[in-house]
Amino acid sequence: MYPEIMVIPMREELTRLGIQELRSAEAVDQALKAKPGTTLVVVNSICGCAAGRMRPAVRMALQSAARPDSAFTVFAGQDTQATERARSYFTGQPPSSPSIAILRDGQLVYMMPRRDIESREAPAIAADLKSALDKFCAKEAPVL
Repeated sequence: MYPEIMVIPMREELTRLGIQELRSAEAVDQALKAKPGTTLVVVNSICGCAAGRMRPAVRMALQSAARPDSAFTVFAGQDTQATERARSYFTGQPPSSPSIAILRDGQLVYMMPRRDIESREAPAIAADLKSALDKFCAKEAPVL
């Protein structure tokens, strides 16, 4: 684990976007367990691919994509129990950080693991995330 003072800016890069940070397993369960609607879950990390690619890509995607009903983040390597619990909701996926998941009604519908983040630039990651958000989080137009 890194000293908390070092990771505060990395945490804030996501919380400034309105993404709520979950720091305990209990908080993760409260936020994710069978929650109706769509939920974005960002597994943050201290690695360079999170700093230079994933966090900026999340910001870019959220600027123009359909918004999920809720958005949360856990920090791998810092909040271990919260991260492990969040990953337990990513059925069939190996642990990966950084990573981005979308849940619908508590079920995993989209996963972007580290391998899809680390070798790409933020705009390409953002484009894929925007497509996923638009696909899974778009609200249906009201019938007139």
